[in-house]
Amino acid sequence: MGTRLLPATKEQPKEMLPIFDQTIDGKKCVKPFVQLVFEKLYDAGSRDFCFVVGRGKRSIEDHFTLDRNFLYQLAAVNKINPLNELSRFYRKVNDTNIIFVNQSDPRGFGDAVFQSRSFTGNNSFIVHAGDDLIVSSKNQYVKRLINTFETNDAEACFFVEKVENPKNYGVIESIKVDKNLHRVVGIEEKPIVPASNLAIIAIYVFSPRIHDAISSVGSDESEIQLTDALQNLIEQGFGFGVFGLELNRGEKRIDIGTPDSYWNVLKTLQKASCLHSKKKLPKAANLEFQVNPPINSEWAEAHSLCSSCSKKINLGKKEFGHF
Repeated sequence: MGTRLLPATKEQPKEMLPIFDQTIDGKKCVKPFVQLVFEKLYDAGSRDFCFVVGRGKRSIEDHFTLDRNFLYQLAAVNKINPLNELSRFYRKVNDTNIIFVNQSDPRGFGDAVFQSRSFTGNNSFIVHAGDDLIVSSKNQYVKRLINTFETNDAEACFFVEKVENPKNYGVIESIKVDKNLHRVVGIEEKPIVPASNLAIIAIYVFSPRIHDAISSVGSDESEIQLTDALQNLIEQGFGFGVFGLELNRGEKRIDIGTPDSYWNVLKTLQKASCLHSKKKLPKAANLEFQVNPPINSEWAEAHSLCSSCSKKINLGKKEFGHF
């Protein structure tokens, strides 16, 4: 429900809160947080997505639904830069398989993962919270987590970070097996006496066994914590296959769970946006992007530098109604 971010989240999901980013030609733009999560996963190679949403999250589905009429309206008023940026996003959406699964009751993160079982089947899969993200050079964090999962033949692998207040997080007890790698032997959500200062970041890779571990969590619980399911996985004999991976130097976790953390995200990304915009970009950054209308319809092409769309398509008032 995003209660810690009220009143901003009364009518919109926290995952749709705006953050700063950069366009391909170095200009500042503003995106919903969940779009940036999607684009990071897409750029890492993911092409099949399952969004688990609940009541009040319809705007997420609307945002990931192609709206060609809106693109035509942007072209008609010569808004080329936003047209190109939205077209890039829609191209990624059009290049993926996306399904939405409704979590009818807010029964926690563990139950949300369990709702995806018909989508994931017998395959290993990534779980990425919609309000958590890692800023990483060249977006390497996703691939690094997958490689660690595969190399160690793991049942579960997730990121962890050292925090000052571990009582507010899911915390691991572990044995260090490599520079930044921990074999997890115990997990507790918001412990009174933390076993360590290593807190879980809500980005995971799981084997299909996680679903059995979730189903074994007591059904009488009002919420099913994913950390309880991970503890079950450990106790069922797969403890040697559960790993926590620390962030590398230069990687930074950002989240929008509280007003303070959201404020820090805005400052961090705004600073990154300023640094990026000062760089001189190559001419290759000025690209053409196509907007593909429905089958058997005409198509529009927008040039990022042209002063008018009239060179490629006439979207005046008379013709606009045909689309």
